[in-house]
Amino acid sequence: MLDQTQIERLEAEPVNSAKTRQPLYAARKKIFPKRASGNFRQFKWLVMAITLGIYYLTPWLRWDRGPYAPDQAVLIDLANRRFYFFFIEIWPQEFYYVAGLLVMAGVGLFLLTSTVGRAWCGYACPQTVWVDLFLVVERAIEGDRNARMKLDAGSWTVRKLALRTAKHFIWLVIAMATGGAWIFYFADAPTLLREVFTGAAAPVAYITIGILTATTYTFGGMMREQVCTYMCPWPRIQAAMLDESSLTVTYNDWRGEPRSRHAKKIQAAGLPVGDCVDCNACVAVCPMGIDIRHGQQLECITCALCIDACDGVMDKLGKERGLISYATLTDYNANMALATANGASPITPSLIRTDDGQFSDKVAHFHLKKIFRPRTFVYMALWSMFGLGLVYSLLTRDRLEVNVLHDRNPQFVKLSDGDIRNGYAVKLLNMIPEPRTIVISLQGLDGAQMSIVGNELPAGRSFAIPVEPDRLKMLKIFVRLPAAKIQGEAQTFKFVAEDKASFESNQYTATFNSPEAAR
Repeated sequence: MLDQTQIERLEAEPVNSAKTRQPLYAARKKIFPKRASGNFRQFKWLVMAITLGIYYLTPWLRWDRGPYAPDQAVLIDLANRRFYFFFIEIWPQEFYYVAGLLVMAGVGLFLLTSTVGRAWCGYACPQTVWVDLFLVVERAIEGDRNARMKLDAGSWTVRKLALRTAKHFIWLVIAMATGGAWIFYFADAPTLLREVFTGAAAPVAYITIGILTATTYTFGGMMREQVCTYMCPWPRIQAAMLDESSLTVTYNDWRGEPRSRHAKKIQAAGLPVGDCVDCNACVAVCPMGIDIRHGQQLECITCALCIDACDGVMDKLGKERGLISYATLTDYNANMALATANGASPITPSLIRTDDGQFSDKVAHFHLKKIFRPRTFVYMALWSMFGLGLVYSLLTRDRLEVNVLHDRNPQFVKLSDGDIRNGYAVKLLNMIPEPRTIVISLQGLDGAQMSIVGNELPAGRSFAIPVEPDRLKMLKIFVRLPAAKIQGEAQTFKFVAEDKASFESNQYTATFNSPEAAR
């Protein structure tokens, strides 16, 4: 029997022990992005100006649709169940147009991601745009990165309190303007603005403004990158959209490694050294607070500000731009194989350059034609197919419709003279913002006549019905067929609605029931 001291002690500790247990949620490390300058930053300014301009100004654009329709260019009129977009008017039964636009947006997002990565996230996503806007305010009040870090670490003073109060006040104003702009899409903007400030607006307007103010202020000002990292599902999905030919923001370590801040000393010692001087400029400007030199990461939104920062450093050092660049995995792998002699050695800068210090002809560079590949064409074809289908449907759709519902109980009535009468609920739909006179008539069912409840005119086969602009006209119509014309089975005929002025017409095939058919 072994002694207790002879039993081997295993080095194992429970993961939930009080000494080693980690918090379930790690505390957020505040990020202080440095202002970047360069081509991509300028492009982001342009996109931000365009997207914010569209969002805030669109409800105030006017579009003359005549005296019978609202003149707001873009309006979601929930009260009357209409959606107006300039010259286009969508009715509830035409919601498939909206569904088609959503499908196009999805396919377009797949197309964009498969070609240029998460460009949507980096430039046009509302979260990115509003965070950029909030950062503009923060930098204007508190200063750039170092000043903000110093202010944040310092004790509370009158100056710090004044700066923070001013910043958060402007953030709240922007957030309120965001919520206010949203409600203007659902009612006449000038009228609703007046009602909001006079307290006469509907409660739902104030509730909507409050919710959007809170979410914009919280997401854009307080949470920022956490929304992209933890709340947004797209970072998890977009990986499936990428392939070896997709453009992504890439640190070209085949050129940058081994990195060093003392390149001249290392070169003098005869050791290899890359172009990266380990200045961390790419990390300082990143709004997500990551280091692109660690490779592709879930947090990266491909805003390319690290490219601008690195290009600025390369310009100062007199080196070629592109140490961080948009690149495809195919090109990256080819260059990495060149820099490592197909993996036989560590990264050696001399392998990618000629004796005069220029890049070798074997170094792969990006060309626009590389993104045009079968996958791109498939997405483009799908996107175009949906778009052309919607345009064709929009140009050929009817603006006059007739719908008929046969009375169920009773299906027919036998009159005292032996004639058979059927009842129908007929709906005439005038889908233009102008009054129209619609002629409703019978086609087929020889010998039949109709009468309209509430219409004093004698029975006939045709009636002219005035229909208000952009409205539905309900009619109760009785169709009477002489006994001699009954053929012993259900007979079909058509209700035809026609606008003589525009030559537009629509028809509905209905059934006339007789006693024989009922049996």
